[in-house]
Amino acid sequence: MTGAPASATGGPGAKPVRGGKLGTAAVNQASLWNIANILTMVRLLLVPGFVLLLFHNGGYDPVWRSFAWAAFAIAMITDLFDGHLARAYNLVTDFGKIADPIADKAIMGAALVSLSVLGDLPWWITGVILARELGITLMRFWVIRHAVIPASRGGKLKTLAQGTAAGMYVLVLTGPLATLRFWMMMVAVVLTVVTGLDYVRQAVVLRRRSLAAERAAVGRTAEALNEAAGSPGAVAADAGASGATDAGAAGVTDAGVPGAAVRVSGGSTAVEPAVRTRDGAEAER
Repeated sequence: MTGAPASATGGPGAKPVRGGKLGTAAVNQASLWNIANILTMVRLLLVPGFVLLLFHNGGYDPVWRSFAWAAFAIAMITDLFDGHLARAYNLVTDFGKIADPIADKAIMGAALVSLSVLGDLPWWITGVILARELGITLMRFWVIRHAVIPASRGGKLKTLAQGTAAGMYVLVLTGPLATLRFWMMMVAVVLTVVTGLDYVRQAVVLRRRSLAAERAAVGRTAEALNEAAGSPGAVAADAGASGATDAGAAGVTDAGVPGAAVRVSGGSTAVEPAVRTRDGAEAER
């Protein structure tokens, strides 16, 4: 027992702040068993169920494929809601941040691979989409130390197109609908490639900016340290140089020009009598 109230630990008494900004405290307080994480776990459990339904009775039974489509549709719908609920009600957890993208890739990958195994979908389409998803995931880890790549509108359209096209391929369609699903999948492939290239561009730009900012910060820190370490020495050096100049000027004037007087006022040396004596000596020469 921590002695903390339920509202402070993300328990049943917690009052969510809709649209509020997430902080470290919010992430730590969110309970693991919240609605967003439950939806994510349901989507993970639907993956093997979807595959079993799709391949049941040889994989070409229209009735069982309709059941498989229903499981796939539920999984895609939960994908639309769990992230929104987590952000809107401060339900973000470490589990959700890891499990949500895994569930997304798992259900789509299972659908594409299964359809290619059944011969309904060309393997090159499956290869392009899976390569893009895997590459973008690895790239996110590559730049996660520097910046987080936000989800773009194109990425959301890509996900919608992929889900719609894959769902149409799960169903047994003929005639114009079969043609429509082919073109829908082509749109999904184009969006997959275009958004993938855009993510690569964003990753490179963000990484360069982050590295440049780090170098600038290091340079400013080094300059501040040098100034802090060099300020007392610089003052002592200036004082020594000023003293040596005054002493040298007085010694030369006194030794070389008899009767000359050196007047020091405010740190500056006045040698007007010495100048007049020197000018007279040069006139005699």
